[in-house]
Amino acid sequence: MKKRFIFILCGLFLCAGTIAATDYNALQQGAVGDGKTLNTKSLQSTIDALHAKGGGQLYFPAGRYLTGSLQLKSNVTLYLEKEAMLLGSTSPYDYPGFSTEKELKVNNDHFDQALIYAEGAENIGITGEGCIDGQGRELALTIDSLHHTGELVDKHYNTYRKRPNTRPKLLFMRNCRKVELRKTNFRSGAAWGLSFSLCADLTIDSLHVENRAYWNNDGIDISDCKEVRISNCFINSADDGICLKSHNRGAWNDRVSISNCHIISSASAIKFGTESLGGFKNVTIDNIRIKDTFRSAIAIESVDGAEIENVKLENIEIVCPGRATRGMAYMSVSRLKDVPENEKGYPEFTMFEELPSWGFYVRHVKGIQMHNVKLRLQEDDFRPAFVFDRVSDVRLSGISLPENKKEGQVVLRQTNLQSADDAVKEYITEVE
Repeated sequence: MKKRFIFILCGLFLCAGTIAATDYNALQQGAVGDGKTLNTKSLQSTIDALHAKGGGQLYFPAGRYLTGSLQLKSNVTLYLEKEAMLLGSTSPYDYPGFSTEKELKVNNDHFDQALIYAEGAENIGITGEGCIDGQGRELALTIDSLHHTGELVDKHYNTYRKRPNTRPKLLFMRNCRKVELRKTNFRSGAAWGLSFSLCADLTIDSLHVENRAYWNNDGIDISDCKEVRISNCFINSADDGICLKSHNRGAWNDRVSISNCHIISSASAIKFGTESLGGFKNVTIDNIRIKDTFRSAIAIESVDGAEIENVKLENIEIVCPGRATRGMAYMSVSRLKDVPENEKGYPEFTMFEELPSWGFYVRHVKGIQMHNVKLRLQEDDFRPAFVFDRVSDVRLSGISLPENKKEGQVVLRQTNLQSADDAVKEYITEVE
């Protein structure tokens, strides 16, 4: 039987106001910054002209620039002044679909439209302290209305949740190289926020992402990309904050660094999966502040065959509210075998109901190291802090647990404990 595991833990940028000879001013190229005039043709023509002459910067002075979908091309950068705002059209007719058939056959998210997209481009970027606002709620509600009137039927309409599934992302880049996004504000996509697939050498730095306008509003999604640096970002999302995905067999995320970010999420703050056809390698997460996450702080979830192994967790402090009692979906450690595999279910905490640990529940993992991990309870909890179920090569050091809860706080079932500090061993209980 195929095993699936779930592992749950709670090139030129200029100073504003300066324009180089290689740059174009959006207003001087015919755009109107009144928030009402649709500028799609003017802006796309300017991007095309910059690309044709070898590249440059499209500069947006203060103003509100309404536009439909724009394709960013090689060697072109968008620069938005602090008071400049790129506004997404609220008409779905202004978002033509782009070709992502390879991903869509597997992904099935149907988000094959975007306010800004790029495919096969290199040396591209978005910078400046301005804002890109997708007006996602208005756009999504318009799409929903047109579906019900029969004017623009969404063949992927979610009848259960009563919402359209064909909605534009805020930004989508596929098969691009040398991408830089710095300092810009992104907000209110109709679907996912910033989405990247099969890209390489990607820098995302000091962004402010507010994506809570509608459903499935992830903050940043990285699929099968290499050499990715996400740092110093604030993300507030109505779904996963930063989500690593793998939609393509034979490809994977590799050499990904996530650091110094502050994340608020209605789902998981940082998630691996659930799409995981290829997998995830060499991912580093460092100095992340997580607040008000509904599901997990970090979740590693494989449902379609990925290898994920050799996980290292260190310098982590988790404070849990506790308060679970034996009257609440009680699952004793003697019944760990009764926690269902549920291979066809969505691998979140909801598929198991109350899990038999209050800190870490680890199952079907090969190679895990935990160092300098501190767990605290605000109130008592009858469950152990750690459960390792059919895990190989476990290494524990520097584990700190509540002083009044020692014995039985680390539970092993059919698990190979490779090494542990003497101070940790007194917490360990083995069960069949």
